[in-house]
Formats: sequence, C-alpha cells, structure tokens
Amino acid sequence: MKFRAKIIDVGCLNHFTRVVNTVSKLTKSCVLRLTSDHLYFVLSGKISSGGVSMWCELLQVNFFDEYQMEGVSADANEIFLEVAPENLSRVLKTAQNAKSVKMKLTKKNCPCLTLTAELPSLSSVSRVVTHDIPVDVIPRRLWHDFREPRMPDFDVSIYLPPLKTMKSVVDRMKNLSNYLVMEANLKGEMNLKIETELVSVTTHFKELGNPPWGDDGSQAASQSRDADQMAEARVDIRKLQQFLTGQQVNPSKAMCNIVHKQILHLIFLHEDVSLQYFIPAVV
Repeated sequence: MKFRAKIIDVGCLNHFTRVVNTVSKLTKSCVLRLTSDHLYFVLSGKISSGGVSMWCELLQVNFFDEYQMEGVSADANEIFLEVAPENLSRVLKTAQNAKSVKMKLTKKNCPCLTLTAELPSLSSVSRVVTHDIPVDVIPRRLWHDFREPRMPDFDVSIYLPPLKTMKSVVDRMKNLSNYLVMEANLKGEMNLKIETELVSVTTHFKELGNPPWGDDGSQAASQSRDADQMAEARVDIRKLQQFLTGQQVNPSKAMCNIVHKQILHLIFLHEDVSLQYFIPAVV
C-alpha cells in the first residue's frame, strides 16, 4: 500500500486548499478515499438518526503534477484513510507560497500523511518544512460504509439562487429560529421559511430553473408531479448555514434535490470538483 503525490502549480495548490478548507468547515473527521484517478472526502452520517452525509469528489489529474498510488491489493486498488481535515487544512495554509508540496503515506509511530513543502528562499539553500498528519487506515471490511451515496428519488430538483444571497437570508433567519423550511416546485420557484409562535418569515425566489436530469431514474417521483406543487424539507438551520458558510468551491452550478419531508440534497459542481451534502429533515 503506497501513496505519493506532488503539486507544483500554485493555482492547483490554492484550489486544493480551498476544497480542503471547505471540508474542514463541515466535519472534524472524514474518510479520504484514494483511487488511481480520484480523491474523495467522505462523511458517512446516518441520515435516519439525524446525521449529515458528504461526498466530495476530485479528479486527481487536475490537481497533481505527480500521482502514484498502490492500493491494498491488485483487485482492490484503493486506500481509505480516516483523517482530520482541519489538520490538513492548517498545513496547506502554511504552504501557499511553496515551490512544491509533496504528499506521502508514511509509517512513523503511527500511519501518517506526510506533507513536505519546499518554500522560497533568498539563499541557494532551499527551505523544506515537513508535517506529519496522523491518519487511521480503514480496513477493507468497512469500505462499503464509504461508497458513493445513491441519488435519492427526489420530488423536486431546482437550481439555487446566488449563494451569497442565500447565505445572507439564512444568516438572518438563524437569529429567529432553529429550523428552516426549504420548499420548491417544478416551475423554478423556491421559498425559505421560518415559523415560530412570534414570527413568520418567508423569502421567495423565482425563475431559478429546474435541472434537466434526462432519463435519470432518480427523478421518477417528479415525472408526474404537478408543476405548482411544493416539495419541502424542514431542517436544522445550523447545518444549512454551516454548509453555506464553509463552502469555498465557488461552484459553476449549485442545485438542490428535495425528497418531500425527508432529505435536502445539495450539489455543488465545479469543473473538477463535485460536492454533495445530505441534510435530513426533522419533524
């Protein structure tokens, strides 16, 4: 089992850092899944018990100048590591001006993800800083817990409004209630609502558009749905705010799938990053 990679391009380094920063804002611990083509940051919460789930997928060739990986075996050419993304984020922030950053799976007193940054120097002697980030190797028998989540059979899928606008609305609503209702229909209309004994506030968005999912079977529930009928999910407003506040992916497309009164499924797409976040509905 081996892994080593190298980033030289400063733009790629900054982009990778932003992705890791986003993940670090969402969870204290996650699984880093390494394959020959992709890296994945995975949070596998139990939706049924109120936990959130996250799936962040990166195409390695768009980030790394060098990338070598050998999995646990020929027929299971993958590596699963439990890591604290905040530790990785902190190291990457100190290496933003580095000439290069190397990542390697090493064995010290415990398994580590070792990052070596070659920093600029005024002298002919290069400055090299090494950080060891402790990780836990996930045994193969547990890999099935960290596979890509299935696209839910949503009732409505809709594009999100500008994220800064949405975050501003959610931030203000959080001061009034612990829960928020997001509802949308197939006419591109979406509402954010809070209701308490003292106040009721609704923000309306129109003409957002609905993603064309084509023949994707996951949209079966929406095929025969009345276009005006709203699907809704009542969620913990802190979990939605955490996601909107932490994201640094700057997606080219942002959308939401709603399984009526069950799940809020947020999807952010960048040309080389896909981020999915699942928030369970509450009664």
